[in-house]
Amino acid sequence: MHRRQFLAGLSALGAAALIPEIRAVAQGRGGAAATNPRRIDVHHHFSSPGFVAEIKAHNTGQTALMNWTPQQSIEDMDKGGVQTAILSISEPNVWFGDDAKARALARECNELGARLAADHKGRFGFFAALPLPDVDGALKEIAYAMDTLKADGVCMMSSHNGKYPGDPAFVPVMDELNRRKAVVYSHPFRAACCQDLLPQGRGLGGELNHDTTVAIASVLYSATVVRCPDIKFIWSHGGGTVPYITSRLQGADSKLPKGTIYELQRMYYDTAQAYNIYTLPSFRKLVPPSHILFGTDFPFAAGSAAVGKGLLDSGEFTAAEMRMINRDNAAALFPRFRT
Repeated sequence: MHRRQFLAGLSALGAAALIPEIRAVAQGRGGAAATNPRRIDVHHHFSSPGFVAEIKAHNTGQTALMNWTPQQSIEDMDKGGVQTAILSISEPNVWFGDDAKARALARECNELGARLAADHKGRFGFFAALPLPDVDGALKEIAYAMDTLKADGVCMMSSHNGKYPGDPAFVPVMDELNRRKAVVYSHPFRAACCQDLLPQGRGLGGELNHDTTVAIASVLYSATVVRCPDIKFIWSHGGGTVPYITSRLQGADSKLPKGTIYELQRMYYDTAQAYNIYTLPSFRKLVPPSHILFGTDFPFAAGSAAVGKGLLDSGEFTAAEMRMINRDNAAALFPRFRT
């Protein structure tokens, strides 16, 4: 199906929603001159009917996703000065043990993402869901999502059925994404090894961050970042625990001609749940302001206004750096949202 035919079909499904004006958001330290930051949120979740059915059936407990609506997103975006949210599904992704069903669910999610982007022009983009660990299915979905639906990149979990992004099984996927110079947004996954380390799931918050760290270690130690230099990785939650354990990761130096720190600083990291005064100093020390992206983790965490306030109140960033984090860095990655 050609893109024009697809978008015409979308129009038939429902009239485009009105795009609300973004309310002016007063900014404190570091940004008093900008009353409307026009933020781009790169960590913003959505859900399709099929995805909701699966997470309910598997009792994941993600009530916020089960109740999500586009209007909820737009209301939060308006409160926090977010012009555009790049939508992605959350863990546990679309694969629940059946490749065919995963392919169908990835297609459903991606077509809904494209529909939302078309119906709410300028308000939404989307990262395509992939039915990994099904490599053949993922390659087909990359082609459809990026060529037909014009996805802004792809969403991978930190691990898929126990395999991390640097795993040899995923070489064809990573090589294709490199060929396309794609943005690869990574979201942590509740690894099977560690879901029940503490009673009542109380270890989940820490485990999600740790799985992102393992995913980053995976692309370093496998030298995927060297073999695939044109992939633009975005890591969730400030890179998990990476900013605090860099010395532990520098064992990868032998695999990386320019060293571990060079590769870490070349990748991108979002601010979701990493915007507090205890986390930011180490995050800020490792990651250049040009590679920090505004992210909220909506609808799970505090809204966009709280994230923006936390970044400003931290005192870690100048006004120029806040403009980069709020918008300019993401606009460089996603040119269609520059205006």
